[in-house]
Amino acid sequence: MVCMTATPGSRRVLLAAPRGYCAGVDRAVIAVEKALEQYGAPIYVRHEIVHNKYVVQTLEKKGAIFVDQVEEVPEGSIVMFSAHGVAPTVHAEAAERKLATIDATCPLVTKVHKEAVRFAKEDFDILLIGHEGHEEVIGTSGEAPDHITLVDGPEDVANVEVRDPDKVVWLSQTTLSVDETMETVDALKGKFPNLLSPPSDDICYATQNRQIAVKKLAEDAELVIVVGSKNSSNSIRMVEVALEAGVPASHLVDSADEIDEAWLEGVTTVGLTSGASVPDVLVNGVLEWLAERGYADVETVKTADESITFSLPKELRRDLRGEAAELSGKK
Repeated sequence: MVCMTATPGSRRVLLAAPRGYCAGVDRAVIAVEKALEQYGAPIYVRHEIVHNKYVVQTLEKKGAIFVDQVEEVPEGSIVMFSAHGVAPTVHAEAAERKLATIDATCPLVTKVHKEAVRFAKEDFDILLIGHEGHEEVIGTSGEAPDHITLVDGPEDVANVEVRDPDKVVWLSQTTLSVDETMETVDALKGKFPNLLSPPSDDICYATQNRQIAVKKLAEDAELVIVVGSKNSSNSIRMVEVALEAGVPASHLVDSADEIDEAWLEGVTTVGLTSGASVPDVLVNGVLEWLAERGYADVETVKTADESITFSLPKELRRDLRGEAAELSGKK
C-alpha cells in the first residue's frame, strides 16, 4: 500500500501498525485449514476458533463445523479446541466420546493455565482478573476451580475474600485492557499488600501492542474505527482505549458495511485499526470505503514490530482419522 502525505485540512486515514492477526490467531486458523486439508471434512471445532464472524464463516464454507459442546460431536470424529483454551473437563469429555483431538489453544493462554496449576499446587488463592463468561476465563478457571476467584474489574475488589492474605497471587485473561488490569491490580494490592504477581505479564504482546497503537492514533484522529466482532474482547478493549485516550468517537465494526456515514461529519482524520482475530481483507475493505468518500490519503502509524510465530499443534503430525476410528472401534 502506498502511503501519501496529507496536506493540511485534507482528509486522511491513519492506519495502525501492528494490527490484525496475532501469532496465536494465525496458528489457530491455519490449524483448521491444515486439518481440513489433511483429514478432509468435516472437522469439528468446539466454539468459534477465534472471535471473528468472517473467519468462522469462511472456515464453515471449507468444511469446519462449529459446536458449543463436545457432546454434539459424533463418536469417532476429530474435534479441535479453540485458541481461547478449554478446561481439563472438556478434554475428559472428548476422551469419553472417543474423539481424536487437536488443541489449538494459544501458547500464551496455555502459559496462564500452567501458572494456575502451579500456584494451586502450592495452595495459593488465585485472583483471576477477567470478564465473567469469556471462554478463556472459563478454561483457566477450570484448571484450578477450588483455588480461583474471578475479579471482573476494580469494582469487584471490595467483595474479594481469601483464606490467607499472605498467600495470594493474581493472574489475568490475556486480552484485557492493560490500563484497566493494572487499575484492578493496584486495588487488589491495596487490600492485599503481599499480593504476588505472575512470573511474567499475562496480557499478550499483541493485545498490548494494538492498544499502544490505538493511543498513538488518538493523538491526531477525530474518529477511530476498530474492525472486529462484537464478541472479541481485545477489539472491544481497543474502542475503550481509544475513547479513554481522548478520541471524540470510536466505533467497532465487523466490516465496511457497518460504518455509518454520519460518523464522518466534520472529521478530517480517521484512525483505523483491527483486533487480533481480524484478517486484513476486512481492513482493506474499510480503506476502500473511506477512499470512495474522500479519505484516499493513507499514512501508516507504526509503533512496534512483530515477528513472533508459533508452531502448529503437534497433533497435526499424526493420523487422526485412523486414531479416531480406532478409539471408536470402527477400525
